Amino acid sequence: MASRRLGPLLLLVLLPPQLSLAGAAGGSRGFLARPRPRAASWPESAPVPGTHVYRTCYFDQKIDHFGFSEDRTFKQRYLIADQHWKHDVGSVLFYTGNEGDITWFANNTGLMWNAAEELDAILIFAEHRYYGESLPFGNKSFTDAKHLNYLSSEQALADFAVLIQHLKSTIPGTQDTPVIAIGGSYGGMLAAWFRMKYPHIVIGALAASAPIWQFDDLVPCGTFYSIVTQDFKNSGDGCSESIRNSWAAIDRLSSSEQGLRWLSCAFHLCSPLKTVVDAAIFKAWLSETWVNLAMANYPYKADFLQPLPAWPIQAVCRYLKNAKLPDKHLLQNIFQAVNIYYNYTGGVSCLNMTQTATKSLGIQGWYYQACTEMVMPMCSDGINDMFEPQKWDFHAYSEECFKVWGVRPRPSWIPTLYGGKNISTHSNIIFRWAAEASAHIRAGHGRNLVQNRQGLSLKWLGTLPGRELGFWPAGGHFCT
Repeated sequence: MASRRLGPLLLLVLLPPQLSLAGAAGGSRGFLARPRPRAASWPESAPVPGTHVYRTCYFDQKIDHFGFSEDRTFKQRYLIADQHWKHDVGSVLFYTGNEGDITWFANNTGLMWNAAEELDAILIFAEHRYYGESLPFGNKSFTDAKHLNYLSSEQALADFAVLIQHLKSTIPGTQDTPVIAIGGSYGGMLAAWFRMKYPHIVIGALAASAPIWQFDDLVPCGTFYSIVTQDFKNSGDGCSESIRNSWAAIDRLSSSEQGLRWLSCAFHLCSPLKTVVDAAIFKAWLSETWVNLAMANYPYKADFLQPLPAWPIQAVCRYLKNAKLPDKHLLQNIFQAVNIYYNYTGGVSCLNMTQTATKSLGIQGWYYQACTEMVMPMCSDGINDMFEPQKWDFHAYSEECFKVWGVRPRPSWIPTLYGGKNISTHSNIIFRWAAEASAHIRAGHGRNLVQNRQGLSLKWLGTLPGRELGFWPAGGHFCT
C-alpha cells in the first residue's frame, strides 16, 4: 500500500496539476512527489460550502464494463439538485467527478449552481469510482493492484455514460434533455474525453484547466513548474526569486544538527527535523505548498484546499520582497509566507508536513492512477522556474511504481486512447484555463474546439435544448 510519505502526487498540470525515500535520500523531490491538479477555479462565482441543497443517491455500477467474466457491482454515489429544473425546457449539467469526495467538489463548484438557476437546469454530480464512498471493494479497494485493477479513466467514463442513461430512463422529462459535461483539472480532462468518447451521451463539454496534453512528449516536461513560477513572479517583485534562493539556504542550515533544530523551530513544525532525509521531505512539503497556492489562487476567499484569502499568492508575496537576505532572515520570511496557506485562520498551533490539503482528496487512488495511465512527465531546472532542479527519469518513476504497487506505468496509453493533439475531428468542447497556463498549453484547436482565457458566459448553455451546438469561435463568444 502506498505510504503517505510519498507525498501527494503528480497530476499536473495543472498539475496537474505532488516524496519517496529514494528521492529524499538524494536531496531531491521523488518522482511520485509531484503536484496533482486539484479542481479548476471558477472565478465567476465564489463557492459557499455547505449552503447547497442536493439529494444523495446510489446506483449499482458494474465493476468491469469491458469484460464479461466479472459480473459484480458496486454502489456509485451521485448527487442531484433539481430545485431550479424545468421539465422539457432546461438542461442537465453533469459534473464528471475526479479524485476526491464528490460532496467536496459539489460544494466548491459555484459556477454550476449559478448556471442551474439561470438555465433551469438539473445538476448531477457523479462520484469517480475508488473515491469518496464509491469503492468497488469496500475497505479492500486499495489492498493491492488486483483490487485496483478497475481504477481507470475508461471505466470512470463508462460509469458516467451508464449512469446518465439510467437517469434519463427513470427521471420523467429528461429523455430528450441535452446533457453537458463539466469538470475541472482531472475532472476537466474527463469532461473533454467524455464528449470525445460518448458524443451521443453528452452534446458538449466545459473542461476547465484540463491538462490533456501533459503526456508523453506532447509538451515540455518543465511547463507546469514554469507556469506555477510565473504566478508568483507576477504577484510581487522578488517573490519567485526568494523561493528559488530558499532551497540553498535550507541545505546550508540542514547540514548541522543546530540548523535542523532552528528550521524546526522557525517553521513551527509539529515533528522536528532530525536528518538530511527529513530536510528533503521538508523541501518537498514546501514545493507542494507553492504548487497548491497556485492551484487555489482564487480572486475571492475560499476554503478549498485550505482556508485562504482572496488572491492568496499576492498575500504570500508580501513577505517575499527581498531575495538577497541572509539565510535565516530569508527563511523566516518563507515561514510567514507558508503560514498564510496553513494558518490563515490563526487556529493552528504547529505545521504538519504530512497534511497539505483537504482530506477529501483521494491520495491512494491517485497514486495508483499516476502509476498506470496518468503518467505526466514533469521536471524543473531552477532557472526557468523557482524549484530545485530535477530531471524527468521515467525508469526511476517506473521502478518506484513497481515497488509501491507492483505495476508498470504506460506513458503512451492516454494519447493513444484519447488522441493526444489529434482532436480536430471532435466538437463542442470548451477548454478554459488561466492566462498563465494558456500561454504554454494550447488544447483548443479544430473547427469546434475553443480555448477561453477570459470570463466565461454560460448563456450559450441556454441554447442547447433540442438541438446540437453550433460553431464556437475563439475569444469567449458563442454562436449558434
